[in-house]
Amino acid sequence: MRFLRQSVTGLFLMAAALGLLVYAGSLVSDAIETRMSREPRVPQVRERVFAVEVVTVRPETVSPVLTAFGEVQSRRTLDVRAAASGTVVGLSERFVEGGNVAAGEVLVRIDPANAQSALDRSETDLMDSRAEAREAERALTLARDELEASREQAVLRERALQRQLDLEERGVGTAATVETAELAASTARAAVLTRRQAVAQAEARLDQAATRISRAEIALAEAQRRLDDTVIRAGFSGTLSEVTLVEGGLVSVNERLARLIDPAALEVAIRLSTTQYARLLDAQGQLIEAPVTARLDLFGTGLTAAGRLGRDSGSVGEGQTGRQVFATLDDPRGMKPGDFVTVEIEEPPLDRVVRLPAAALDSSGEVLVIGPGDRLEAMPVTLLRRQGDEVLVRAPGLSGAQVVSTRTPLLGAGVRVRPLEGTTAREPEPEAMLELSEERRAKLVAFIEASTMIPSEARARILSQLQQSKVPAQVVERIESRMGG
Repeated sequence: MRFLRQSVTGLFLMAAALGLLVYAGSLVSDAIETRMSREPRVPQVRERVFAVEVVTVRPETVSPVLTAFGEVQSRRTLDVRAAASGTVVGLSERFVEGGNVAAGEVLVRIDPANAQSALDRSETDLMDSRAEAREAERALTLARDELEASREQAVLRERALQRQLDLEERGVGTAATVETAELAASTARAAVLTRRQAVAQAEARLDQAATRISRAEIALAEAQRRLDDTVIRAGFSGTLSEVTLVEGGLVSVNERLARLIDPAALEVAIRLSTTQYARLLDAQGQLIEAPVTARLDLFGTGLTAAGRLGRDSGSVGEGQTGRQVFATLDDPRGMKPGDFVTVEIEEPPLDRVVRLPAAALDSSGEVLVIGPGDRLEAMPVTLLRRQGDEVLVRAPGLSGAQVVSTRTPLLGAGVRVRPLEGTTAREPEPEAMLELSEERRAKLVAFIEASTMIPSEARARILSQLQQSKVPAQVVERIESRMGG
């Protein structure tokens, strides 16, 4: 009985399962037929509208700013060299690296013993020459007196000869007497010639004495100059650098001891491309005196100096390209020769140009403007300048148009957009500030105080910032990058 009961139960369950399967198949079949017989329904398509940031074009006159890099150098530099050789016996207290000296200040003294001896010998030689000149003058005076006496003797002899000739004509004198008078007159004339020769020799001796005096004076001046060369003075007021001399050292002629730099006469040597250089020329092809601003970034505290372009290099230079121009700095406070600075040069103004964000211009030189129906249109423009995140362009018919400030791959001609006017002028984000631990603050302060490359004014500003409860993150990042931490 138990077997029969279980068999009947199994048959019942199997029949129920088959019935459920048949019912499910019927439902699926009805659903397929209903789906196949239904008409297709097309969903309604809506056009996608993009929200874009736009700027309204307003042409204006803009003076482009050309950004370049340059090296600060001094327009007035002097090599301090030794004009005489010898031992250094004296140095100025300010004859050190970075010493400030005044014009005419004594910097170095070299042992003057040899130069002083040469000067004394030259003075003695000059005294001998002047004594010789006085003796030659006296000899000339005596020679002239002897010549005058000889001439008087010759006159007397001529009178005696004439008297003997008169006596002979009257028959009183003799031929022997006349002959004796003629011989005496001839001897007197010969004596005059001898005295004249003595006068000429005395005059030549006087000329030679004058020449010896001139030579002695030249030798004396040269000896005095050599003595003066043992004292080295500052040619102008400035700062010393590259000092290589110590007291007691032995120097040779023309040895460079230091370099004198005028810290107030600084200029910046700027290397420009030929295209950039051409923008700074006037109608005559001469370099314009454009305003220049030089910036030296130092731990977040920048040193700034204004100036003007002064001249350009005469040649390109071997192995160089472009052009090199020089800008004179008016007040280069804190800057030193050798600093590498960022230079901003104001170019001549451009009329009727448009200032746009750099992201508004694509590689083909086109911008997207809002057309009828709020649809985008591509407009070609002429790129004039790139200035950081901005571009200066010019295009006819662009005045008053709304230009998309930031292009994306989803935007193109014919796309419908929703303009957001004025969204490009965002407020500047506040500077990030950091709260420093005492240990970190102490390390930063110790590094700034130990650094010799930071000017005193910049050091004071940085230290004052580090003492605040919150310090600008940019300042901390720059200091730690120099520390290597």
